[in-house]
Amino acid sequence: MSENEMTLRAAFCEVLSLPEDQITDETSYGTTKWDSIAHMALVAAIDSSFNLTMDTDDLLGMSSYGKAKEILRKYGIQI
Repeated sequence: MSENEMTLRAAFCEVLSLPEDQITDETSYGTTKWDSIAHMALVAAIDSSFNLTMDTDDLLGMSSYGKAKEILRKYGIQI
C-alpha cells in the first residue's frame, strides 16, 4: 500500500470511526456512519491531507472509498 493510500485510508478511518480493516473500495455513503456531515468532514480531511481543492462535481461524486481513489488520481495523486 502506497503512502498516499495510507493517508487516504487514515482520513476515512478517522472521520468514519472505523478500523482500517473495514475500509475497502466498497465502503460507501450510507453503508457506514457516512452521512452528509461525515461527507463534508471527509472532503475537508482529503483536501487538507493532499493539499488540493476538489471540484464540486468531484465532491458530489465521491460516493465510496474506491471513487475517492479514482478522484485523487484525476488530480495526479498516485494511489
